[in-house]
Amino acid sequence: MLPVVVLCFGGLTASLTQTLLIPIQSELPQLLDTSGPNAAWVITITLLAGAVAMPTAGRLADLFGKQRVITVSAALLVVSSAICALSDSLVPMLVGRAGQGLAMGFIPVGISLMREITPPHLSGTAIAAMSATLGVGGAIGLPLSAWIVDVSDWHTLFWVATGMALVVLVAVWTCVPHVADGGRGRFDGIGAVGLAIGLVSFLVGISKATTWGWGDARTLGAIVAGIVVLVAWAAFEIRRTDPLVDLRTTAQLPVLMTNVAAVAVGFGMMAQAIVVPQLLQLPEATGYGLGQSLLATGLWMAPSGLMMLLFAPVSSTLIRRLGAKVTLMIGASVLGVGYLVALFLMDAPWKLLIATCVASAGVGIGYAAMPTLILDSVPMREAGSAVGVNALMRSVGTTVAAAIMATVLTSVTVSAGGFDLPSEAAFRWCFGLGALAAFVGVAITGLIPRRAQDSDVAATPATVEAATR
Repeated sequence: MLPVVVLCFGGLTASLTQTLLIPIQSELPQLLDTSGPNAAWVITITLLAGAVAMPTAGRLADLFGKQRVITVSAALLVVSSAICALSDSLVPMLVGRAGQGLAMGFIPVGISLMREITPPHLSGTAIAAMSATLGVGGAIGLPLSAWIVDVSDWHTLFWVATGMALVVLVAVWTCVPHVADGGRGRFDGIGAVGLAIGLVSFLVGISKATTWGWGDARTLGAIVAGIVVLVAWAAFEIRRTDPLVDLRTTAQLPVLMTNVAAVAVGFGMMAQAIVVPQLLQLPEATGYGLGQSLLATGLWMAPSGLMMLLFAPVSSTLIRRLGAKVTLMIGASVLGVGYLVALFLMDAPWKLLIATCVASAGVGIGYAAMPTLILDSVPMREAGSAVGVNALMRSVGTTVAAAIMATVLTSVTVSAGGFDLPSEAAFRWCFGLGALAAFVGVAITGLIPRRAQDSDVAATPATVEAATR
């Protein structure tokens, strides 16, 4: 149905913006007339803003309606992408990239809306497809942006993103029905600020650990400060009548264990996105590098993203027949097998393509099962916030994976032409760690109770109203 297509395209567009700058990442200091460390924030700030946006947008959606929040997120994506397209210096680029990160709230809110605007027999497939856009957009973004940079000016990247976001905004406004799903209560502004400070501090420490060093005072200080703030935030939230995140609901075993599993599966998904492109692009002179260009690397990676989308209906079928818990265990297992396969298929691009497609099939299956587990375990009035927290936990997993993979690849090196390059052993270690994370996810998922016994879970979805705009 049309609203499902619109929401999936919107999720794909939002996630695509996250990888737009990868082809020109090394050129950003020159393009923006700034230093290398400052330019690195152009990538980091999007990640941080996205992490903050997901639970916050979810809570706003529970209070004011999901379609309204999705519309605002799409509008924010239009404006922020245009700001990036017009930027030639660091500060406006950071503003635009932060806005693109905040627009990532579109995805968890869209996932939580799916169950309310689709018939019961289609909701599983719709949720699975929307969940897959997290990976599909990133996978498609790499070859698309590499091609655009190859044939045009780098600003075109963001003009394309602006155009796509504008299409999403118009389509959401005209095609996605407004649902009477707003609830009573007040937005917890203090809680939102506290969560933002804690998350940003913690994630900055993790994401900068490779640059600063894991033992550096800045790294340890940021991580510890983030944890302290988050603990204080949790103590504050538990006493609130209208909290940003209902921690009592989040602490229920089905939700808690699903979120912990999300960290492990998110780690497993991100590992291949970091490791495989580097292996593909290393010079053949190393004896194990595959000597592919950036555009060729993106094309080799693109099918893995499509695998996530293709396996969305498979995941829906598995959820109906076996349940979301077993489906998540299957998805995480397939992801782990993909990494084990990669250990033996490192000597040719087409072999790595097979391994990444296997791993991505597991991601597609697992990512679809997680929101279903969450939505089956929380009251309808908290659906947006709960799915937002789950998306946040996946983001934490990907951030930790990026830091650990980068540490391994820069620590286990060989010298080639005066440069230190990741060794073959480093890539094998990374694939092994990805497999371990996935199988840890399987074990954690096994601890999830079959079904939460909450009378609100069986609540009938809100009635879809005719939009009066």
